Amino acid sequence: MKLIDVLKPNYIKIPLEGDSKEAVIKELIQVLHQNQVFEDTEEVFKAVMEREKIMTTGVGKGVAIPHCKHKNCPDFAIGLGIKSSGVEFQSIDNLPAKIIFLLVGPEDNPGMHIRLLSRISRLISKEDLREQLVKCKNSEDAYKLLKNAEDKFFEISG
Repeated sequence: MKLIDVLKPNYIKIPLEGDSKEAVIKELIQVLHQNQVFEDTEEVFKAVMEREKIMTTGVGKGVAIPHCKHKNCPDFAIGLGIKSSGVEFQSIDNLPAKIIFLLVGPEDNPGMHIRLLSRISRLISKEDLREQLVKCKNSEDAYKLLKNAEDKFFEISG
């Protein structure tokens, strides 16, 4: 499964408005909720924040990948938010997160959940892609950038 199979242009919010980890996670949850990905926003928020308590999903280099598996999420979906000034995410490198991917999915497919997390991590490890994403002014540009990057990266590396 490709990221662009579960990340739609209307699941992308640029710029994020929140100034805290909780606020931007709620924003992305709201974006997915508005697109009928799931119904109960409060339960999904609680699940994401419970995951954050285990270990920060601020993976460093300006990226965070909050995620959860929850019975209220029948299908996998990825929301993406960009805030060029960044937001404190208790990242492993202590830098603010500017690019935030929110991955939600069903509880009964942990393998796919891990594969999608891995795919995000591998793709976003490219510094030039991160720099270009932060400069995107709208969701269509970010979507096209990720689609092209994913097509190139995974065509080469398999």
